[in-house]
Amino acid sequence: MKEYIEECNQFVAEFEETIQKPKLHPSSIYYTGVDLGTACIVLAVLDENYQPVAGAYRYADVVRDGMIVDYIGAVEIVRELKAELEEKLGTELVYAAASLPPGTDELDGGAIKNVVQSAGFELTNLLDEPTAANQLLKVTEGAVVDIGGGTTGISILENSEVVKIADEATGGTHLSLVIAGSYKCSFQEAETYKHDPKNHDELLVTLKPVIEKISSIIVQQTEGYEIPAIYLVGGTACLKNIEQIIQKSTGIKTYKPVNPMFITPLGIALSCTNQLIG
Repeated sequence: MKEYIEECNQFVAEFEETIQKPKLHPSSIYYTGVDLGTACIVLAVLDENYQPVAGAYRYADVVRDGMIVDYIGAVEIVRELKAELEEKLGTELVYAAASLPPGTDELDGGAIKNVVQSAGFELTNLLDEPTAANQLLKVTEGAVVDIGGGTTGISILENSEVVKIADEATGGTHLSLVIAGSYKCSFQEAETYKHDPKNHDELLVTLKPVIEKISSIIVQQTEGYEIPAIYLVGGTACLKNIEQIIQKSTGIKTYKPVNPMFITPLGIALSCTNQLIG
């Protein structure tokens, strides 16, 4: 699996470069991945060969626990990011795919679809977040764990097939609440403090109980399955050394790509086509 992680890291590195400097070579079509996260909305754009050409993101508070709570705000942000990328690329972005936490399709799938379409995209795919992430990770055996702002999504794979998906309401929001309580600061101040990598070593001691809670969720949801490895993605997985605590708590080898925040939006983009869904 090491070679896949290295390929994944290279793909993410190329995408990160395009956020600062979009690639302006001609392409007959562009594919966009729209990731409506609890803490951050990310748009990733790929060319006709499914290679990164542009990207943009914005921290936002329009989704909570995997559910859209500010529909108008979500549409406005996606529309603004879309316009920003279109101006940089000098072309219209037509097709997009999106994702949602596992098991929330009936509750919120329609809302996510409407946000993407109301922002001006033609929606071509809608899939669960861990499965989307695996479009880039290419895990054949193991568990893809997407630790987002509000929830932890788990996708278990056997012989390259998804055999189980699950979602639990524990994620980055809970880490920030613990920080706010421990440091006697506001939730927003805790979020800002958490996002700074310089504070991660210090925070790890405070946050260890919550990370162990996430580990117990992984153990519970993977019980009865042969899990050779865990693969972490999602914005909360950016916390330095979180993979070490999860590996120790679960007893399962745990891998984390270089920037796990961008794995899911890039996987969403890789699942995008020019074929509209109903």
